[in-house]
Amino acid sequence: MSTLSPWLNPPLVELLRQRGHAWLLQGPSGLGQYELALALAATWLCEEPTGQGACGHCGSCHAIEVRTHADLCVLMPEVAMMELGWPLDEKSQADIDDKKRKPSKEIRVEAMREAVGFAQRTSARGRGKVVLVYPAERMNSITANALLKTLEEPVGDVRFVLASEAAWQLLPTIRSRCIGFTLPWPAAEQGQAWLVEHGVAANDASALLRAAGGRPSDALRQARAGGSPKAWSLLPKAMARGDVAALADQAPAQAIDALQKLCHDLMAVGQGAAPRFFEPADLPPAPTGIALARWSKSLANAARTAEHPFNAGLMLEALVSEARTTLHSSPRRP
Repeated sequence: MSTLSPWLNPPLVELLRQRGHAWLLQGPSGLGQYELALALAATWLCEEPTGQGACGHCGSCHAIEVRTHADLCVLMPEVAMMELGWPLDEKSQADIDDKKRKPSKEIRVEAMREAVGFAQRTSARGRGKVVLVYPAERMNSITANALLKTLEEPVGDVRFVLASEAAWQLLPTIRSRCIGFTLPWPAAEQGQAWLVEHGVAANDASALLRAAGGRPSDALRQARAGGSPKAWSLLPKAMARGDVAALADQAPAQAIDALQKLCHDLMAVGQGAAPRFFEPADLPPAPTGIALARWSKSLANAARTAEHPFNAGLMLEALVSEARTTLHSSPRRP
C-alpha cells in the first residue's frame, strides 16, 4: 500500500476509532479526500489491521493495490476511474474503446445500481464490504437517490465512505445519513516537504503551494503539468496588459481558476487583508469593489460551462479581455 500523506495519519486514526456505517470526508480539493477514503476502506477490509491503518502486506491489501478486491466497490466518474487505475466494467470499457461514447464525467446511475446490488451480496473475504464514492458531488440527483435507501438501511456488513471536494452540492438527505469529517489543512512545512519528496524542486515548492492555496495535491498537479512559479508571479500584470499568451497553455477551467484566485487576492487587498495566492508585490492596484464583485460573478458563471465551452480559444480571449478591463477600472484610494 502507498504511504499516506503525513497530515492524514491523525485523521485516519481518529476515524478508525468511530463506529457507524457511512462517512462523508469533506474539504477543499487537494487535501487528500480520496487518499484518506481508500486508506480507511483498506483498513476495514484488512486481515491484520492496526489502530494506525492497514497492514499493507496481507491478501486483502494486495487485492486493493492491484484493484481487484471483491469486497470493495469504487464509484467514480469513468474519467476518474481511468486516471486512478480502477478497471471499468466490460460493457463500459467496450463502448469507450469502440468510440460509442466518451468516458463519463459524472457517476453513472447504472454504476450506482450495480453498487446497490453489490451491497446486498455476501462478503467474499469475510471482512465485510465497502462502497467508496469519489468525488461524491459528481452524483446527479437520480444517482444520489438510487443510493439513498441503501445508505439509510444498509443490508448486512457494508460500510460507505463518501469523499467530496464540494459537499454543499450533495443532497441534504445524503449528508444527513453520513458521519461528517472535515479534513485538516497541512502545515506549510508539511506541504513543502511532501512536494519535495514527490520530486518538486525545493526552490519551487513554497511558491507552488502558495499558488495552490496551501493544497499540496493541487500544487503537485500544477508542478507535473509544467506550472512555473515565475510564470505564476507574472500572471497578474500580464492580465493587466491583456496578454492572452500568459494563459494560452491552460484549459478554460484552469484559466478561470487562476483568474478567480487573482480576483480573490485583489478583493482581499482592497479590504486591507493579505493576499493568499500571490505575493503582494506581484499584484496590480486593487480595482473598485464594484468592479471586482462584477468580475467575480462573471467568472463564477463562466466556470459552469468551462468543461464544454463553445470555442475554447474565443472563451480564453474573452476572459483575458474582461480581466484587463476590470484591472484598469479606477483603483481604490488608500
